[in-house]
Amino acid sequence: MGIARITKHLIVHRWQVRKLFPPPVLERIGRAITACEASHRGQIRFVVEGALDGAPLFRGQSARERALDVFSQLRIWDTEHNNGVLIYLLLADRDVEIIADRGINARVGSGGWEQICRAMEAQFRQNRFEEGVIFGIRAIGKHLAQHFPGDGEDANELPDAPVVL
Repeated sequence: MGIARITKHLIVHRWQVRKLFPPPVLERIGRAITACEASHRGQIRFVVEGALDGAPLFRGQSARERALDVFSQLRIWDTEHNNGVLIYLLLADRDVEIIADRGINARVGSGGWEQICRAMEAQFRQNRFEEGVIFGIRAIGKHLAQHFPGDGEDANELPDAPVVL
């Protein structure tokens, strides 16, 4: 665990998350998830966290490990077709992680998710956070529509609203 990472996490505050993701942006992201889910039976959640606190930070928890914790806490794995997908952004590290349940992950694989993450991070480096998140939602939606096409029923198993931690 480097001092530079600890420092970044200690100075990234909730106000910075609110600055980059104010309520209107969060609403648009939620609407993008709702619109995307109309074309498939998958479930997408977006979570943004400003920084790690306390023990996880000093223990050196990675964004990937934190994303796995959040995936579990939000019960994204608890969908009928095992096709829930989490987009997790750890703002202090500018690191995006996509965690997908086994039903969709077996069909897309880590390389597909990694490609989406890198494209989102490229947008974030240009301070295009909303655009980057919506790009990620749509890219994930294409995979879900291919492997879990909609059947006309609106079985929204998970909330579409973004989560700010």
